[in-house]
Amino acid sequence: MKKGKKALKIISSVALAVVVGAGIWQIAVHQQSKKYNMITLDTSNVPSPVTTPVKEDDIQLSEVKMHYVVYGEKGHPLILVHGNGGSKESLKEAATYLANDYTVYVIESRCHGQSSDPGAISYDLMAKDIKEFIEAMKLEKPYLMGHSDGGINALTVAYTYPDLLGGFISCGANTTPDTLKPYFTIAVKVNDIFNPNKLNDMMLTLPQMNEELLSQITCPAYIVAGEFDIMWLSDSVLIHESIKDSKIAIIKGADHSSYISQDGKQAYVLAKDFFSTIEE
Repeated sequence: MKKGKKALKIISSVALAVVVGAGIWQIAVHQQSKKYNMITLDTSNVPSPVTTPVKEDDIQLSEVKMHYVVYGEKGHPLILVHGNGGSKESLKEAATYLANDYTVYVIESRCHGQSSDPGAISYDLMAKDIKEFIEAMKLEKPYLMGHSDGGINALTVAYTYPDLLGGFISCGANTTPDTLKPYFTIAVKVNDIFNPNKLNDMMLTLPQMNEELLSQITCPAYIVAGEFDIMWLSDSVLIHESIKDSKIAIIKGADHSSYISQDGKQAYVLAKDFFSTIEE
């Protein structure tokens, strides 16, 4: 009986420590994020979604047959790029709202969805694919909005091909695997034990960006993260401070995906607010 009571006390103490620790962590994150333009996205005046795609097709690039879907037929071209393991469905809801103001191209990265798998994958290779897609579709200074790996792709395109984009939004990007929070890295490593694949390997070894590379970006840039994202907010700040004249926002209460791949209305407001400043 005494042993049972002692065990119960230990369990209760550990549980209390976890709750208190989590509370302190949330307060710390909240205070930190307030320093970096923490915002709430007002979705009260978002137009109705344009749910029917204009076109869905494949296009052959130098190494990849890329699958894509087009929403909308007016406005500046806007390319949406999903995250690791995603597909055309990942940012579909965002595309349906953005189609009110842009011609939206939802692409599937190499080794994802219905796009072909040429074997190798890296952010440099995916950036090359995006460049070739832009050239093949004859898009002039398109905007690009990427989430997670797509956000890393946006940064990579911008510093590798500085004259290609009219502007971009990078959501939830990290500069190196070391800046991911430990719980996420552990989850990826555990997943790789049971399901080893090159997408996990890429997250654990890439990207490898630094201030010098990011400083080569010259087009309008918006660096965005969720208040409770999977990478440290200091990394988002590093990206922002390395890109001259870039903007930054931390979405209040958001995690890695809640404001973009899980909420098309917030994604619309985020994109519209930024890209409209470029057009002025």
